[in-house]
Amino acid sequence: MRILIKNIRSLVQVEDIPQVKVQGSKMKELNTINDAWLAIENDTIVGFGKMEEWEGISDWSNLTIIDASDKIVMPCYCDSHTHVVYAGSREGEFVDRINGLSYEQIFERGGGILNSAKRLADASEEELIESALKRLNEIMWQGTGAVEIKSGYGLSTETELKMLRVIKKLKERSPLTIKSTFLGAHAVPANLKGDRKKYIDIIINEMMPKIAEEKLADYCDVFCEQNYFTKEETIEILSAAKKYNMIPKVHAEQLSNYGGVLAGVEVGAISVDHLEFVGDKEIEALKGSVTMPTILPGAAFFLSLPLPPARKMIDAGLAVAVASDYNPGSSPSGNMNFMLSLCCVQYKMTPEEAINAATINSAYAMNLSDTHGSIAIGKKANVFITQEIPNYSFIPYSFGSNLIETVIINGKVMSK
Repeated sequence: MRILIKNIRSLVQVEDIPQVKVQGSKMKELNTINDAWLAIENDTIVGFGKMEEWEGISDWSNLTIIDASDKIVMPCYCDSHTHVVYAGSREGEFVDRINGLSYEQIFERGGGILNSAKRLADASEEELIESALKRLNEIMWQGTGAVEIKSGYGLSTETELKMLRVIKKLKERSPLTIKSTFLGAHAVPANLKGDRKKYIDIIINEMMPKIAEEKLADYCDVFCEQNYFTKEETIEILSAAKKYNMIPKVHAEQLSNYGGVLAGVEVGAISVDHLEFVGDKEIEALKGSVTMPTILPGAAFFLSLPLPPARKMIDAGLAVAVASDYNPGSSPSGNMNFMLSLCCVQYKMTPEEAINAATINSAYAMNLSDTHGSIAIGKKANVFITQEIPNYSFIPYSFGSNLIETVIINGKVMSK
């Protein structure tokens, strides 16, 4: 199967020499070819350039031609932080927050993560698969081509394994590239409240061996926060996870400055996510590390939290990634186009910085830089074509709109 996209108004995020990430002032640069063509064979990008340099077609067999006049072509977004496997929504808590309750107060009443854990325990694997596939199709049509999915609504060996097995089956059923994350340390289950040490022992000595045996997780994550897990406990859990070949990630500095970033840097985490309460010490620690700071604008927006200092991090020379945090409690949207709008409007990131954050940098946060996140020869043919729009800045400008007309995943034009 071959695809030729021709007469492209702007082919965005092209690379002759692929980079693993873009940082600092380089994030303001976005390599674009106007009046361009793009060639795909099977599931791979095999060529691109300016129309005036196009040599034409000698072999028309098994070829699909798409005319993208006045349209933008971009690499699909990489969403490196989601919780799309869940049972039931939490709009009641949304109303509770409107009425003045905090995230912590809702949690103490048995809401939040504990609410989702209770619902998930009652759901079958097939129910979880079917509902998650609907969400994955939704975000695919909003431009996402690769997604990380976390467990963490299980909070027991049986249900954490159930979640991870569901994610494994989603990898087989969905056309999207999916990475799985073990997030048993999302909260302490209600039946072990006050005995965090015992639950950590279960995570390390009971859950992790079984997860490793079935090869269910690419990453291990910890919610490092007051009333959840300390910096020292985060390091303990993630150090153990590395022995089982799970790469560390951290939910860090979302509700307070609690040591999550420092823990992540110490254990070599691929990313630290949220970052609402990051300070100068954390920014300095991230410099020269392998760890990608990842902002989750949907969660900060939905919970009315302080904004992570994205502008300050970029100006300090760091790379920054953006992800949706799609989940039922704090960010019930996986629309990466909307995340771009929030980056530009609230975080004062340029459209170029926002697109770099949602493509090549978020690909890095999923260990996918070699195959995803940009238009480069040899990379996966995961791209989308917009409607007729003037330029790529029109995407974050048109907040709330889905301007994507065609989605190509692994070299196949997706059909609704």
